[in-house]
Amino acid sequence: MPPDYSGQNLRGRSFKGQNLTGANFSGQDIRGANFTNAILKHADFTGAKAGLQKRWVIGLVIVSWLLSAISGFFFFFICALVTLALYTTNLQDLISNALFLILLVVFFIVSIQKGFLTGLGNVVSLLISVPITIAVVLIGAFAFAFTIAGAFALVIAIAIVVVVTFLSFKGISIPLDSINSFSGILSLALLIPFPLIIVSAYIGWRSLAGNEQYAWVRSFAIAFAATGGTSFRNADLTDADFTGATLKNTDFRKANLTRTRFYEAKKLDFARVDDTILTKLAVIKLLVTGNGRGKSYAGVNLKGANLIDADLKEANLRDANITEATFQGACLEGANLTLAQAVGTNFTSAQMTGAVVEAWNIESTTKLDNVDCRFIYLLENPKPETDDRERRPNSGDFQPGEFTKLFEEVLNTVDLIFRNGIDWKAFVNAFQTVQDQNEDTELALQSIENKGDGVVVVKVGVPDGADKEKIHSDFTQNYQLALQAVEEKYKVQLQAKDEQIVIYRQQSGEMTEIVKLLANKPINVQVDNKVENKNMTNSNDASRKFENSGTLNNSGTINLGEISGTVTNTINQLPASPEPDKPGIKELLTQLQAAIEADTNLLQEDKAEALEQVKALAEAGKSPQEGAMQKAAKTAIKILKGTISSLPSATKLVEQCSNLLPLISTFLGLG
Repeated sequence: MPPDYSGQNLRGRSFKGQNLTGANFSGQDIRGANFTNAILKHADFTGAKAGLQKRWVIGLVIVSWLLSAISGFFFFFICALVTLALYTTNLQDLISNALFLILLVVFFIVSIQKGFLTGLGNVVSLLISVPITIAVVLIGAFAFAFTIAGAFALVIAIAIVVVVTFLSFKGISIPLDSINSFSGILSLALLIPFPLIIVSAYIGWRSLAGNEQYAWVRSFAIAFAATGGTSFRNADLTDADFTGATLKNTDFRKANLTRTRFYEAKKLDFARVDDTILTKLAVIKLLVTGNGRGKSYAGVNLKGANLIDADLKEANLRDANITEATFQGACLEGANLTLAQAVGTNFTSAQMTGAVVEAWNIESTTKLDNVDCRFIYLLENPKPETDDRERRPNSGDFQPGEFTKLFEEVLNTVDLIFRNGIDWKAFVNAFQTVQDQNEDTELALQSIENKGDGVVVVKVGVPDGADKEKIHSDFTQNYQLALQAVEEKYKVQLQAKDEQIVIYRQQSGEMTEIVKLLANKPINVQVDNKVENKNMTNSNDASRKFENSGTLNNSGTINLGEISGTVTNTINQLPASPEPDKPGIKELLTQLQAAIEADTNLLQEDKAEALEQVKALAEAGKSPQEGAMQKAAKTAIKILKGTISSLPSATKLVEQCSNLLPLISTFLGLG
């Protein structure tokens, strides 16, 4: 049973490090309470009052007045020194003083417009070329001291008494005209602080209003004011509820605020929130009001934000981090979710009609149950020279549950994108290799889409919990290895250049080629008996799609026995070696044939092709001096090397070919 603290006096009480999961603190006064490192998952703080106890408020006020008095004393003292420096008839001093005033004006103007640090940087840059007295730096350092008019008046009186007393103690008399001069100096000294006070007050006001230029001032002030307040530092507040709570002077530093509810919380902008998503006032305002309609949160960190029932219609969440956030029942109609990170995000019952979801990142942990959506857009911007933003569905509206079903398929698929066409022999080899490497993960070919311009998208279905990143990485790597081997054969067979190979791969993206090549190998594919083939020249939708969801086991039959018999007959037509202990061309080719037939790593079609090349070498062995035969033999050896290049180097066939092919080349006079 979760603890219930209703009706108890909790002010100043320590709950440090305690497990208070589901505890009830609703409506309680928790000012000064310490929840540091506590576990407060699902805790109820609705209507609670956090912050400072009265004694801490009084203490902080006294300390702030003392700091004001001290800073005011030093502030006026420096102003008096500067005034004495200005009160001169010496021309050189007047020039220095004029430069000082210019620097001071520049400092004030830049500080107001662009921030204190920028203003100080400009002054320092000027000081590099125009040396002024150290007092200038001091005046800049104290320009932001918190001072009040009463403290100034007191300090002025004290300064006069101190100066007169000090001079009298030294036996120095003060003539009347000196006193008059001194009065003039004091009059000038009285005038200097007021512009500085006005500037300091302006900066303080702007910092509290949330101006990013003075964020450091605000952070320092809030950190000072939160001393002794309610502390949730490093606490786990996952799914905790602070609805309607007062949170001024509260410490949330490094707290886990995953799905923490702050709806209608008061004074949250005066809480200490370092290292949390609350560091931006725009985020605080969104969490408290639930209203982000038409506003931009592009690139903003909203990880774990609780936005239940929030109004985010037409909001810009492009590239925002909304991982583990909750949008249950929220309005996201027309919202831009392009590139949004939505892993573990809860969209249950959200309204998403017209939302843009281009390249958003979702996984099986993303919840899309009961989403209310008539249509969505897959592109943020229309395709060039069109108004096509890939609306889904292409026409009409989603029927109830169709949106969820559409993206549930996406959640359990790995998208393989080929931008320069696809070589299906390499694809089949890579697919089988990845399946072998991930034998505990069942892979299913779900759909193939030819997008035009050589772009082919293959969707591979994976079970829940599969490591999709690893599968994608494994396939990419194995496809490139297989592609290199296949392309080596293409170059020899077609005598083609690299450009011709690209054209070949693009052509093999045609649906007839896809079906033919897929039929060459036994592959289990999920099929829903839906084949869509549109004429790309007569359709605005430049995609062709082949979808599968049940079991298709098409096996192309290759008669290796027949091929092997033909190769054996051709080899037997060659003369045997006259030396039994020294193999000739017949014996070498027989060994090569046996090695190929015994290998278990080669696919059937590759094995058949390799045997055909052995036959070509045997034919060349009949007339090794003929130019045409030598050319055919060279081609056969290149194809054999390309065939075995995709095999691991430790494979027995690779080792045997490395020994046999050079000897065969020598016998055939190929060098």
